Amino acid sequence: MNLLLIPLVILGGMGLSVEAGLLGPLGGEVGHLWATLSIFGVGSALTLLLVLFFGPRNAPSFTAQPGWQLLGGILGPVYVVVLTLTTPVIGLAMTMIAILSGQVAKSVLIDHYGWFGGAKKKIGRERLLALLFIIAALWLIARG
Repeated sequence: MNLLLIPLVILGGMGLSVEAGLLGPLGGEVGHLWATLSIFGVGSALTLLLVLFFGPRNAPSFTAQPGWQLLGGILGPVYVVVLTLTTPVIGLAMTMIAILSGQVAKSVLIDHYGWFGGAKKKIGRERLLALLFIIAALWLIARG
């Protein structure tokens, strides 16, 4: 495992918390769906520029890929709408730990079965214990 990638992923997670913190108030001002559209509009424009200047020139076509691989395009906006709706109501910490608990629970299953072409990693005691700690954190934050 490349341990140098872990700090990068942690920074990415911090960015998601900032994004959720920004989306809540924006959704309250302009509406939740408009806030979601603004995030994806800015993100799409930036990504288009990155692809134009840094993307591979001989990349395979989207139409040549299995349709299920494009489901992330549906799940992304759902995730952002959930952030926009819940963050102002239950708070940023509760929203993030709840999202994290769902992500880890589903990720453990995806790893266990090797779904989406990933390597199979069995659910062991350590993974279950980690999930239980995250659920405990969710419970503790909900109480606070």
